[in-house]
Amino acid sequence: MDQALAKAALEGGAGGVLRIDLGALKANYLKLRRLAAPTPVSAVVKADAYGLGVAAVSETLYAAGCRHFFVALTREAFELRPPLPADAALYVLNGLAPGSEARAAEAGLIPVLNSPEQLDAWAATAKARGTTLPALLQVDTGMSRLGFMPDDLKALALAPERLDGLRIDYLMSHLACADEPAHPANGEQLGAFELASRLFPDTPLCFANSGGLFLGAEYHADLCRPGIALYGAAPHVDRPNPMQPVIALELAVVQTRIVPAGTRIGYGGTVVTDAPKRLATLSAGYADGLPRRLGGQGAVYFNGVRLPFIGRVSMDSIIIDIDALPEGALKAGDFVELIGAHQSLDALAEAAGTIAYEILTQLGPRYHRHLIPAEA
Repeated sequence: MDQALAKAALEGGAGGVLRIDLGALKANYLKLRRLAAPTPVSAVVKADAYGLGVAAVSETLYAAGCRHFFVALTREAFELRPPLPADAALYVLNGLAPGSEARAAEAGLIPVLNSPEQLDAWAATAKARGTTLPALLQVDTGMSRLGFMPDDLKALALAPERLDGLRIDYLMSHLACADEPAHPANGEQLGAFELASRLFPDTPLCFANSGGLFLGAEYHADLCRPGIALYGAAPHVDRPNPMQPVIALELAVVQTRIVPAGTRIGYGGTVVTDAPKRLATLSAGYADGLPRRLGGQGAVYFNGVRLPFIGRVSMDSIIIDIDALPEGALKAGDFVELIGAHQSLDALAEAAGTIAYEILTQLGPRYHRHLIPAEA
C-alpha cells in the first residue's frame, strides 16, 4: 500500500483502507455497454451504490454516458434526485411508499408500478396534478417477489382507461436465476415475458440484469439493467469473471504476540494451540461488515503469504495466524490484504458462505475510504 495512504488511515484512526477504483467502475460500464449494443445500459445504484457511495458512483457513470439509474426505495430516490443531472431518469424499483406520490411527482421520480394499488395511486396523482406522469410497469414472470401477476396484467390490458394520465416508458421483469446460465428458469421467464409483452405491443421492454446481459441478445430487450457486475463481482457462478475489480480492502494490524501451547484463542476458546504460535490482531470485525462466519474460514495476505483467521471474528477485531511469516515481518501499523490481488471479492464471499452482494453492502463506515478517480 502507498505509504501516504497508510499514514492518512492510521492518523485518522481507521481500522482499514477501502479503495474504490472509479476508473474500473467506468470500464465495467463501458464493457457492458459494448456487449449490449445497440441496447442502452442503465445502472442499478440502490443501497448507496452497493455500499460504495452513490454520489461518486452516479457521477462517474453519468460522465461515462449512463442516463438511466435505478434505486430500490423512495428515500434513496429523494436523496439522489437533486445531485443527478436533470436529463437522467431515476427509477424506483420497489415503487413509491404510500403517501409519497405527490412529493415523488414534484421531484420527477419514475416509479416501477408493481401492483394494481401502486398503479391506481400514481394515476390518481397524475389526475390531481392534471398532467401525464411516467412510470415503468413490472410483471412477475416467475420470481414471486414484485410485479403484476399475469392475470392482473391481462385485466389491465382489457381496461386501458386505468392508465389514463400515465406514460409507461418500459414493461419490465426481473430474472431470478440469471447467475446460473443453464438454469431452466431463464428460458421460462423469457417466454413468460414475451407473452406479457404482447399485451402492450408498443411498450419498450427492460429485462436483463447483470447475469441476464451475458445470456444473449434475446434477453437485452430495449434497456439492460446491470447492478453487481458494475461493481466488479462475477455475473455468473462457476465462470471466469469478465469484470474489473472495483474495490480493494486492507486491514490494519493492532498487535502481534507469541502464545504458548495450550492457549485458548478468541471468544468461546474454540481454538486451543497445540504448540507455541505467533498471532496478530486486526482492527476490523463484524461491525465493519466482515461476516462472523469467516472465523476459521477466512484469510488475509501479506507479501503474497496467506495468513488464516484463527478463532471467532469479533465485533471490532480478527485474530490471524502469522506463523508462515518470518519472525518480525509483521508489526503494529502494517496493513494486510483482505480483498485485492490475492483474494477477490467473490472468493471472500465464498469463504463466508455468502455472496458478493452481502459483503459489498455491509462494508462499514469505519474504513478510511480512498476514491481513485476515473480518467475523463
